[in-house]
Amino acid sequence: GVKLNIFADKPAQLAATPDQIAKHRNLVTQAVKTFGAQHYDHYDFLFALSDTQSGVGLEHHRSSENGVGPDYFTDWDAAVGDRDLLPHEYTHSWDGKFRRGADLWTPDYRTPMQGSLLWVYEGQTQFWGNVLAARSGLMTRDEMMGSLAYDAAMYDTRPGRQWRPVVDTTNDPTMSQRRPKAWTSWQRSEDYYVEGMLVWIEADSIIRTRSKGKRSLDDFARAFFGIRDRDWGEVTYTVADVAKTLNAVEPYDWATFLDDRIYKVHPTGVLQGFTNGGYRLTYTDTQTPYLKAIEKASKGVNLLWSSGLNLDKDGVVTQVMWESAAFDAGLAVGQKLVSVDGLKYDAGVLKDAIKAASGTKAPIQLIVSVNDQVRPVTLKYNGGLR
Repeated sequence: GVKLNIFADKPAQLAATPDQIAKHRNLVTQAVKTFGAQHYDHYDFLFALSDTQSGVGLEHHRSSENGVGPDYFTDWDAAVGDRDLLPHEYTHSWDGKFRRGADLWTPDYRTPMQGSLLWVYEGQTQFWGNVLAARSGLMTRDEMMGSLAYDAAMYDTRPGRQWRPVVDTTNDPTMSQRRPKAWTSWQRSEDYYVEGMLVWIEADSIIRTRSKGKRSLDDFARAFFGIRDRDWGEVTYTVADVAKTLNAVEPYDWATFLDDRIYKVHPTGVLQGFTNGGYRLTYTDTQTPYLKAIEKASKGVNLLWSSGLNLDKDGVVTQVMWESAAFDAGLAVGQKLVSVDGLKYDAGVLKDAIKAASGTKAPIQLIVSVNDQVRPVTLKYNGGLR
């Protein structure tokens, strides 16, 4: 069986409603329906609701360690950004633990692991994590559309895609070990997760279109992950095995498709899967409910698609979009906004200044501090909120 083992900082935070528990139970049902097999004799979700524990998501073959904020159940709407965590980690029992990239599997602890197929291990797990979050009811359709729009915008505007292929980012766990990067949008950082997911969305759209709706990536999942029911060993694969299984589902030049999307620089077309499905990414001056919830949870502000800034709850810059207005102004990670157009900084003041400057030629005047130094910064941005 599958057990959801929960602990929290306070007893009141364990107050899950019957409907919330039913959605988590349905996650198990939907996963088994999707993959068609189970690769464990028992499975345990170890689930911490805490602001003192780490926000971990760590997969094992027959369990996973998961940490979210303390209000996961009690402020359900605000916790939307956490509700794909359990589907993601559960998927790893099939994708990553049972089926494992051949160069990631090693016979002993002396042999270095290689992660060249993490775009399957994590990228397709990101895909199925979202699918299962929706199918189980953990996320509504609108919430999932908001999440996908957020991911689409992040990668459609990712300048690092101009020079670095997805497969090269599979070296990031070895090279940087998730340490902060000064220019994430240009350097890229483990992009095999989300851009990998976007590639699998495109693959799914190709299968659906060519088969006239008769087949989808679900058929790949059952063929690739749904073998050897109740076997919790490991079955390795290569990129050729992935292409072969895709071809068995829907004949197509999958080897070239994967080579173009994963192994070569592919600066455009990251939204093709959405386009094939009849969807279009648009920007407005009003936040989606999903983005509002993300900002509420982080207490920060995301202005990457307008001025090029991302800030934490204290006004400290956490990311600057490469070649954005903020980049041109000389803003950098670690600097703190002190004032905006003569007013003490807060997120609302900055957003109001961006609105006021929209359509004008007037720059936004900032005061920033770093260490013991304070300096003025002129932000030349007049495009409004996006």
